[in-house]
Amino acid sequence: MNKLIFKKFLVDYSIFLLIAITSASLIVWIFQAVNFLDIMIDDGRNYITYIKYSLLNLPKIISRLFPFVVFFSFFYVFIRYENDNELIIFWNFGINKIQFVYFIFFISIVITCTQIILLSYIVPNSLQYSRNLMTNSNTNLFDGFIKPKKFNDTINGLTIYTEDTKKKGNFSNVYIKKNMENNSFQITYAKEGILKVGSNNVLELYDGETINIINGKLSKFKFEKSDFGLNNLETNIVEVYKIQETRSLILFSCLNKIFKKDLKYLNNVNISQSAHNCSEANLINIYKELYKRYIIPLYIPLLILITLILTFSSKEKKNFSKLKIFIFLFNFSLIIFSEISLKFLSSSLIENFLIFLIPVVMIIVLFFNYIYQFKLKF
Repeated sequence: MNKLIFKKFLVDYSIFLLIAITSASLIVWIFQAVNFLDIMIDDGRNYITYIKYSLLNLPKIISRLFPFVVFFSFFYVFIRYENDNELIIFWNFGINKIQFVYFIFFISIVITCTQIILLSYIVPNSLQYSRNLMTNSNTNLFDGFIKPKKFNDTINGLTIYTEDTKKKGNFSNVYIKKNMENNSFQITYAKEGILKVGSNNVLELYDGETINIINGKLSKFKFEKSDFGLNNLETNIVEVYKIQETRSLILFSCLNKIFKKDLKYLNNVNISQSAHNCSEANLINIYKELYKRYIIPLYIPLLILITLILTFSSKEKKNFSKLKIFIFLFNFSLIIFSEISLKFLSSSLIENFLIFLIPVVMIIVLFFNYIYQFKLKF
């Protein structure tokens, strides 16, 4: 019977949690996707790239909302059970409250492990794939590459400006600046330009002038017609990975390298694309990223245990409504604190260790408090 009752509570909680996280994530994702659409249009990316890029950012959104949604879902289901007198049925069927606490705590640990996997593996990989997608995608020359009365610097080392568009692919008063090595650059101006896209992408320029400044020396020539090649152009997307896009194994390998621990398993990890992150100067950022992935999820069981304080009371008591509001606001403040605590981290491992212990100590204190309150012995 106990298993059936626990199963019913778990099913109700899981369904509400799934609905809540799906709804909240989709709402945030839609707003973010609108911003991505503006970026894609400005850069001239196609819609397939836009859809893939937007979807790859969905795991990050879910991970950010997950702690609050987990707490809110449990709080809502627990209060609903209390209001419908279903918790009284639990106790009448002989379920000990500490058994219920054990069961819920175990579920919270499973949810915490899910969040850690999401933050440490799924999110970094999805962000890496999204960056690679943008880096390897082609720019749509007609639809987004050249826009009238706007400086376009989507292409690395190249800035294009046009005053007006006569028709699709035909431009007037075209300005092009191309950066070269050793602080050298080339400026081209033309009264008219025609964009031709095919096997060879070319911008045909008419009635203009090109100015070259190479090693401080200036040269220029006029032309009636000139072809400006647009093949093999690289976008301005930074190809090195940000720290939030770096796999956890690489971050641990960085710590192994910085502290010279010489752990064989970590020595063999390829950190070439994240070498810029693996420095002592960047140590605080590594701590912050690992803190987000492995410590902040520990606040999830803490939030659940704090909510379970409601098991000491019931809706018949006068202060139950105030207790509900207090626990909700306290847990909400705790979620904010878990994020703000990132600001307290430093490059000192010992100082950070004290911050790492905050959720662990609070969980232990609460757990033993339940054991004491329910007068249980080991």
